[in-house]
Amino acid sequence: MRTRTKICGITRLEDAQASIEAGCDALGFVFYKESPRYIALDAFKAIAKALPPFVTKVALFVNAEPADIQKAIQSGLIDLIQFHGEETPQFCRQFEFPYIKALGVSSSVNLLQYEKDFYDAEALLLDASHEYLKGGTGQTFDWNLIPNSLSKPIVLAGGLTADNVKEAISQVKPYAVDVSGGVEESKGIKNSLKIQAFIKETQDEAV
Repeated sequence: MRTRTKICGITRLEDAQASIEAGCDALGFVFYKESPRYIALDAFKAIAKALPPFVTKVALFVNAEPADIQKAIQSGLIDLIQFHGEETPQFCRQFEFPYIKALGVSSSVNLLQYEKDFYDAEALLLDASHEYLKGGTGQTFDWNLIPNSLSKPIVLAGGLTADNVKEAISQVKPYAVDVSGGVEESKGIKNSLKIQAFIKETQDEAV
């Protein structure tokens, strides 16, 4: 099965277009003001309206106010929400909108219990754990901490680049991989050649 790819932290139309041309399946837009990859809703709308169909647009939120999430949903331009903070299952499902739940993986995290708690999530996004950063750490984590018995689709994130994504897919066998910093010139500015190289490596590694 082909491993899907999500290019996250899109802030410019040209980066979205380069990602799509390279063959990505999803684009991530960060609605978290503390992030250097933050995008305002109006700027997102301008990009989203210029994109072709059949590319999933993912809105990333971190402990956001429900009203802000509702505004994104009401735009009619997002396909999926990514909750990347300490949101509870009840918080996530109140919007009655498809979502994935991200968490930082460490030896103290019970992923099997997490899967039960977020039973209605479309997938679990597994990222590197960090004391204060919510994603975008540029760090990998110990992939051996992921139980083989997880039944939900896994989106693997955290420090992925064209140099290590093939190994990650071979070991973890995720449904999808998520990259941000690994395909950037600088925070929020993508490099089209890095995007192409990353996606080529994912396509070369069959699961």
